[in-house]
Amino acid sequence: MRPARARHNPRVDADIDRRGIAVLSAGHLTADLCQGAVPALLPVLVAGRHYSYAAASALVLAATVASSVVQPLFGLASDRRSLSWLMPGGLIAAGAGIAVVGIAPSYGATVAAIVVSGLGVAAYHPEASRYANYVSGLRRATGMSLFSVGGNVGFALGPVLVTPLVFLLHLPGTLVLVAVPAAAAVVLAHELSRLRGFRPPAPPQRRHGDRVDQPDRWAPFGRLALAVAVRSVSYFGLMTFVPLYFVAQLHTSKGVANGALAAMLGAGAAGTLVGGRLADRYGPRLVFAVSMALATPLTVAFLLSGPGVAIAFLALVGAATIATFSVTVVIGQALLPNRVGVASGVTLGLSIGMGGVGASLLGLLADAHGVRAPLELVAGLPLLTLCLALTLPGRRVDRPPRPRAAPSAAPTAAG
Repeated sequence: MRPARARHNPRVDADIDRRGIAVLSAGHLTADLCQGAVPALLPVLVAGRHYSYAAASALVLAATVASSVVQPLFGLASDRRSLSWLMPGGLIAAGAGIAVVGIAPSYGATVAAIVVSGLGVAAYHPEASRYANYVSGLRRATGMSLFSVGGNVGFALGPVLVTPLVFLLHLPGTLVLVAVPAAAAVVLAHELSRLRGFRPPAPPQRRHGDRVDQPDRWAPFGRLALAVAVRSVSYFGLMTFVPLYFVAQLHTSKGVANGALAAMLGAGAAGTLVGGRLADRYGPRLVFAVSMALATPLTVAFLLSGPGVAIAFLALVGAATIATFSVTVVIGQALLPNRVGVASGVTLGLSIGMGGVGASLLGLLADAHGVRAPLELVAGLPLLTLCLALTLPGRRVDRPPRPRAAPSAAPTAAG
């Protein structure tokens, strides 16, 4: 019987494999669900265990470092030897860590549980984004957008699921949450043999990895990573200060403020899907640049508007900004065709995590000059991202890199 790889390889050059992308996107949903549950647990931990605000903030920092900053290390490991088991294994670790938070006997144990969960999230992303690349065929940006939307939905579902659980069962209710990533891990484990069939075959001289004829372009990739970090400062700045701005400056209720944030995130998920399709048609670099060019005037319009119109402009800002998340992953994977795991780890993890850390410094600006000041700075940051985007190679990324032919292959006639 022929191996699974031989059966599925021809489809690498075809359309998106919907079954494969659905499984990977569902796994992305459950991984980011665990990550999104951490902020929702903070008020309960402060009230129930009497943690200080500084201690609660340290939990968010631990989750960010574990889930984002270390992703390139998992990517490097998977580039050397494809480790598909990291996908179900990462989901198990992510869910188990969150579950233990509810029964942890001490603050140190709580930190350890959150770190384990974050490491599980970090382990899932590079390998899953690699396989999302493989199963997307020629429509890599569209496939990556579908993969990314799973994460957007999962992050939003984290608070939705964890809040009623801890309300009904108190902190031990987090134990119930582990059922979701556990179920996703079982499905992924069942699908691994099929997913491996989409991996380009390694040439005989290299048993591990997916080496291709195209060289890695580290200089433009470095500029891309910086662009992603700056964009992430904008994103986390909006996430942090938009609700505060609606309450303090526009004098709305907290419900309206949270609704405005939900509108931004919802529009961002829609923008992700549209951006992926546009990137496949016109090229990811163009979509990235145009989105960043639109973000600044839209943010300025948001700051000049009253509550109702401001929500509409904020939704457009979210669509323009969040739409580029999947696009930059595709660009990174094209710039590092021999280091797809590292490219995914940096664009999905490290740069976004560093952007989140940078955005935390905006709080100092808000303390000194008011809550509007950081949003005014955020309005200008997309222009810097745009300048960096314009320095990236302009060739369309419209097809997967071709694996090297084996040295023993017989030459063929040109035709």
